Amino acid sequence: MFDRDVWQEIFNTIKTNKLRTFLTGFSVGWAIFILVMLLASVNGMQNGFLGQFNDDATNTIFIRPGTTSKAYGGFEAGRRIQLKNEDLEYVKKSFADDIEYLSSRYYANVTARYKSETGSYNVQATHPDHQAIEKTLIMSGRYFNEADLINKAKVVVIGRKVAEDLFKKEDPLGKFVELNNLSFRVIGVFTDDGDDNAERGIYAPVTTYQRIYGNTNNINVIALTYNPTYDLAKALEFSGKLEDVMKRRHKIDPEDQAGLHVWNYAEAFDDISSFTAVLRGIGIGVGFLILVAGIVGIGNIMVFTIKERTKEIGVRKALGARPRQIINLVLLESIFITALSGFIGLLFAWMILAAVGPMFQTPAFSNPSVNASTVITATIILIVAGVLAGLIPAMKAANVKPIVALSDK
Repeated sequence: MFDRDVWQEIFNTIKTNKLRTFLTGFSVGWAIFILVMLLASVNGMQNGFLGQFNDDATNTIFIRPGTTSKAYGGFEAGRRIQLKNEDLEYVKKSFADDIEYLSSRYYANVTARYKSETGSYNVQATHPDHQAIEKTLIMSGRYFNEADLINKAKVVVIGRKVAEDLFKKEDPLGKFVELNNLSFRVIGVFTDDGDDNAERGIYAPVTTYQRIYGNTNNINVIALTYNPTYDLAKALEFSGKLEDVMKRRHKIDPEDQAGLHVWNYAEAFDDISSFTAVLRGIGIGVGFLILVAGIVGIGNIMVFTIKERTKEIGVRKALGARPRQIINLVLLESIFITALSGFIGLLFAWMILAAVGPMFQTPAFSNPSVNASTVITATIILIVAGVLAGLIPAMKAANVKPIVALSDK
């Protein structure tokens, strides 16, 4: 490998067949380029999908009421299910060891006013635990607490965009904002990793809004996070138990999928992982097939090269060159062409991803990139491909008999 004469001979051979070597090497470089770009695209899709969940805890379950599609327990189909405060307490007591955080949600649309500025926003009235479930980041002030909940305090935590819309450059903390003509004191401003729309929301204690809307105990959604140590199987098992218990409580047919919706983020992550795994497999398969074409091309050029150098090989063997030396010569030439072409393709793909990748930030596609393991794997593939491409021609060259080679025309 470190024989200077061997490398001079390899470079002379490449110079003699410049066009043929370039075209063959291009197929390998293109294959590696396509392979890396396909895998980066799959990662970009996965990043985009997962990015949609960045503003929520990944171990979240939502329980949403629906309308029954089947008659059950003496009730006709078409019954609208309504969740209440008692349902939240029931879940809390029934699964005390499984639940990390628990909150209800009560939705309201409001017209907000501060001085001369007005705007329409969505209010989510929740429990204090909702901050952890939604991964709400407080920029200034605080989130509401249990005391606010018990006292039904008229306090709100507003999103960054709400603060910009209504208060402009004024500090909103401690100020009073009118929501549907009722005054609420701003105790905090939050930001969100989701998007600007998430920051155009308002949080308030659920008890406050239930009192405002006729002292109701209705809630729209139950949100919770389960024990973060649960694996996928246990998480799905827990959500299944939760669904069964809530359906029994509300007299819903166990097979009725419309009466109650229990949605576990674990299912979404499992589906995304399965989908991206399939795409990654397809990408690897396509890249591998293109690489095989490149390997065949390099094998082909090595066969022609050996055919042109039959007499030279015969002279080498007549002068005492061993078959292993002939094999090493051919394999080194094959590996060199393959590795050089592949590294150029790899470098080109990396440069494009580094320059263009950060520009992609959409819900479906975000920051396509490849990790170190992909680069290492691609490097190993290059080396193996070079060996495979030159193996048969090398063995053929090693088996050439000197008398036959010297008489070749």
